[in-house]
Amino acid sequence: MTNSQTPIYLDHNATTPVHPEVVEAMLPYLREHFGNPSSGHVYGQRAHAAIEHAREQVASLIGAQPDEIVFTSGGTEANNLAIRGIAEFTENRRHIVTSTVEHPATARPCAYLERHGFEVTWLPVDSDGRVRQGEARPFVRGDTLLATIMLAQNETGTLMPIRELSDLAHAKGALVHTDAAQAVGKIPVEVDDLGADLLSIAGHKLYAPKGVGALYVRRGVRLAPLVLGAGHEGGLRPGTENVPYIVGLGAACELAGRDQETESTRQRALRDDLWKRLHTAIPGLRLNGHPTERLPNTLNVSFPGAKGSAVLAAAPEIAASTGSACHEGGESPSGVLLAMGREPEEALEALRLSLGRHTTQREVEEAAAALARAFHRIVRGPRQV
Repeated sequence: MTNSQTPIYLDHNATTPVHPEVVEAMLPYLREHFGNPSSGHVYGQRAHAAIEHAREQVASLIGAQPDEIVFTSGGTEANNLAIRGIAEFTENRRHIVTSTVEHPATARPCAYLERHGFEVTWLPVDSDGRVRQGEARPFVRGDTLLATIMLAQNETGTLMPIRELSDLAHAKGALVHTDAAQAVGKIPVEVDDLGADLLSIAGHKLYAPKGVGALYVRRGVRLAPLVLGAGHEGGLRPGTENVPYIVGLGAACELAGRDQETESTRQRALRDDLWKRLHTAIPGLRLNGHPTERLPNTLNVSFPGAKGSAVLAAAPEIAASTGSACHEGGESPSGVLLAMGREPEEALEALRLSLGRHTTQREVEEAAAALARAFHRIVRGPRQV
């Protein structure tokens, strides 16, 4: 039985456990195959071959070519390389378009460029958390260098209309980057279908280790490296490659490609059941995010009259996240929910529940019951529960 020592894990959008198949794929490169992939002898050749195989595995998952994959330390570095790398390489376009609900790994590089002479347009979102094509159209101009919009919002799971936005940007000669860290491995992601020129992947969001990721760079797109050194990764990411973790990312991508459809269907059914149970037990519970255009594993809800952090504290059986930032003297509401038009009080009532490969029906039932008990204990008092 679950208890406060081993809570039900519903925080897969924060990080996923490393899958056993991924661990098994990595182990030989932590033990015997230790060579430097840049070395010409057999030890280096084995490591180099493993990296190139992983490159093929990652490329296959997103419909890319292997030479379009650049390995990084994670999604944050991939986003920075895409956004700052394209800005440093290009001189005649000085305008960037992004959204108000981006992850800090995108928002902060954009803000950095804004402080250094670029004009940045921060597109609003609707009440479901989506950028509307009509809202974006007036802001994509002839001097726009890049449109960078995430594929799936990490707090709400809302999916963005990247294809439509890509068509808009390309019509003006701009490039398109999408942070797909939350989407890859959960839903089908094809770079040509999206119209993406640059796409970021984070390993620890799809059952690979933390500390590895990748950037898809469409052939013909030129970037400046952020770090200077040798010619690793096509000169874009110098430094001896992290072979075991790259192997792990490749294995995770192959695993995702093998059973993504069945896993997505299973998790969507569990998520919808969790929503039904919570909505029945808690009158006035509100869904945050698009009702249908949403990641299959993600449920973000606001508890009427109770802070999400308080509900979590009263339900030690559950490991999940709020979008609020805690600091001395109180909490700050989620900027994502505020951008969606939620009032600060309602934004503080939010809780993100994100399911994964190992989530079971029994865990969903126990989690719903525990959260409902916690909520009623808070709003009515323990004697009335």
